[in-house]
Amino acid sequence: MFAAKDDSADRPSWAPPVLRGDRLEAGLRTLELDVKRRLDGLLQGNHLGLVPGPGSEPGEARPYQPGDDVRRMDWAVTARTTTAHIRETVADRELETWVVADLSASLDFGTALCEKRDLVVCAVAAVAHLTGGGGNRLGAIITNGAETVRIPARGGSAHARGLIRRVATMPRATEGTRGDLASLVEKLRRPPRRRGLAVVVSDFLGDMSWQRPLKALSARHDLLGVEVLDPRDVDLPEVGTVVLADPESGRQREVHASPLLRKEFGAAALQHREQVALGLRRAGAGHLVLRTDSDWIADTVRFVVSRKRGWSGGTT
Repeated sequence: MFAAKDDSADRPSWAPPVLRGDRLEAGLRTLELDVKRRLDGLLQGNHLGLVPGPGSEPGEARPYQPGDDVRRMDWAVTARTTTAHIRETVADRELETWVVADLSASLDFGTALCEKRDLVVCAVAAVAHLTGGGGNRLGAIITNGAETVRIPARGGSAHARGLIRRVATMPRATEGTRGDLASLVEKLRRPPRRRGLAVVVSDFLGDMSWQRPLKALSARHDLLGVEVLDPRDVDLPEVGTVVLADPESGRQREVHASPLLRKEFGAAALQHREQVALGLRRAGAGHLVLRTDSDWIADTVRFVVSRKRGWSGGTT
């Protein structure tokens, strides 16, 4: 496997902070400042919303009482019970967001400015900032393939900071531990949760079995898929003989990076990325791509602006 560069002197100002070892605390503080300063500045202080509004979410039905608005009458329940009922509503401003943070072994990898798992933490921090406030709640399901942690949805900046820290400190899986993204998405779907926003952060490598549960999840939630990539996920460099390792199976293979092999590797990687994009599109999910060699906050802003233009009928 390749190792991420960790030379602070050579890191551009927009690079993700180092979120490991004795630099974790400083890195988390830097990340919070970067997210607040750059996202607020580039979006001109607009609250992301990430899901189109305004509107209201249907809540519980209750018996009609004198003075209730008859336009909220629930005729189905009224007919079934023979007693007049109205349907209460829950304001959209109280958004509940759930994040699936995939930290399986394939994300403990990076050849550019950071490891892919660092970008997972950054993506969660951005979602927490852009959906926070106004009574909104944030929850998460975090896994490294061997251990899965569920953090209940709660509001407040202290909860968001704790959630981001838990993602950053999730232990690395031992070699040979295979992740199961489909199972993670299914855990988000069952038990059913209040309608809201579901965000899946992963490199989406491996099989595509996550498509069916993700599409089922879209029946109740707005979806966002954040694909985390490293240059070596899509392009094999001209390095002569190299040992390739699959961290989720533990298998290794020594190969010669010939022009033909590099071409076939690039074509297979491109085909897989197209399949991931198609799978997310079929599920009705937004698709944000973050790379370890790119300005992740600028990429996030471009994605947000594009979605807002789409909702308003503008061109993307």
